[in-house]
Amino acid sequence: MLILRGLFKNAFLRRVYTPIRRNYSDESSPCPKPQPESPCKVLRSKGLVLGLYTNPDDKFDIGALTPTGLRYDAMVCNRLTDLLKYSPPPRQGELRLFYNIDPEFNMVAVVGLGRACQGYDVFEQMDEGKESIRLASALGSRALQKMRMQRVYVESFGHAESAAEGCALGVWLYQEKKAKKHQIYIPTIELYDDCDWTGWQIGLQKAAAQNLARQLMDCPANMMTPTTFAQNAVEVLCKSGINVEVKVRGWAETQKMNAFLAAAQGSCEPPIFLELSYYGACKDERPVVLIGKGITYNSGGICLKEPNKQRYMRGDMAGAACVVAACRAIAGLQLPINIRALIPLCENMPGCAAMRPGDIVKAMNGKSIKIESTEAAGRLCLADALVYAQNFWPRFIVDIGTMTNDMKHALGASACGVWSNSEALWEYMLAASMHTGDRVWRFPLWDHFTKLIADHDAVDTKTFGRGGKPRCGENNKVAAFLNEFVPCGDWLHIDSYGVMFSNGEDYSYLRRGMSGRPTRTLVEFLSQLVCHRE
Repeated sequence: MLILRGLFKNAFLRRVYTPIRRNYSDESSPCPKPQPESPCKVLRSKGLVLGLYTNPDDKFDIGALTPTGLRYDAMVCNRLTDLLKYSPPPRQGELRLFYNIDPEFNMVAVVGLGRACQGYDVFEQMDEGKESIRLASALGSRALQKMRMQRVYVESFGHAESAAEGCALGVWLYQEKKAKKHQIYIPTIELYDDCDWTGWQIGLQKAAAQNLARQLMDCPANMMTPTTFAQNAVEVLCKSGINVEVKVRGWAETQKMNAFLAAAQGSCEPPIFLELSYYGACKDERPVVLIGKGITYNSGGICLKEPNKQRYMRGDMAGAACVVAACRAIAGLQLPINIRALIPLCENMPGCAAMRPGDIVKAMNGKSIKIESTEAAGRLCLADALVYAQNFWPRFIVDIGTMTNDMKHALGASACGVWSNSEALWEYMLAASMHTGDRVWRFPLWDHFTKLIADHDAVDTKTFGRGGKPRCGENNKVAAFLNEFVPCGDWLHIDSYGVMFSNGEDYSYLRRGMSGRPTRTLVEFLSQLVCHRE
């Protein structure tokens, strides 16, 4: 990450950043007491988040403030330490609020960080120190947000990037369709007493990308049609210097994308194929191709899903939202890499012209596909997009989408599933997930599953194939199906169905709603590739 931070610094830092420091100067006392102000002048406008380390194994441990907390405590003549003595110290996941300790901040939140010097846990496959920082900064910022603070200053807790991610993700929530007078105020987040402005800005960029994905996913399907999604992508990405090409049904017909068109033919909403281009390196350099599944609503088609299973199907375009958000973050960080993103957008509805179980369509590469269930619209869209990707001579291909409910049964909301034909790509993705705390887990890409999908007498491939019940090992069979359409080269497939929705408990810095995962992991994955090359 050192080279990435240097690249970001050269591109953005054209000014000297001065951390917030205050000087209590009074001839009579080195630490004067705050002077009372008139009630009409008191504004609840500024809050501060500080950290406290505690040993969870020692119930008598009184805790130790972070270095920034100690400096602040010295500035206020140890008032913070005195107040902490009147209550048990906040453990990890807890906080204490203090009022009017000094004139600068109306409220100070002291959050528990857990054990000091936490690091990478080989069993959890996560940097627990960074994850503790995210949880603490989100907890403190959200508590001050609840108290209607207009500005929230957050210390770095030793890692400014993670602190920025936690607080920016923690205070955000989807409320666009709510009356403005009832909306929760989103405070301004700023760094306190630290000069790592570069790391802070990188964290804000990653958090803003995930929040963008959350916003797109949480928008109801009647307001986020394929056309509306394309309009939002154009509005967001063109401002960042990313070229967006919007291709319509006629273009898909000329490209013989019959699998993609079959998934879309049941809806009155026209399908759209988005092609995004970002050139951060020499134009002769081979691009990385990102493919996002863009089913803006998946009713199941004629094989209609149960009402309970349709509750969150507005988020079935999570892969597309993740790719759009990641592209904006890459442009914001000005990474020296070329990106080509492909997003097939459509609705899967039970219309009079909808595809039927038993239909056979030909994909762009000429392979025939037997549609065994109309629920499997996403893999049809990705199949044609994977074939189309070979036109760009990609460095490698990454596709992402909410593919199967099996992921929720297998891993819950703990991690995304990953399949890859490249050990190097998997290692990069694993390292990126350790850094972001948004974990991934690798599943097998065995010939056993390929035979279940592709070894048939009547057709080249089937959407489910053999293997007992239709849902047995479906996530592995989806990866095997997509592998039949991957052009020669390295490829990595991500199934994010299990992490699509956040209940507000698994990752407490995310409120209840669509999660936007794994946007930060994808951005970090591409960043590490750039740093390795440099």
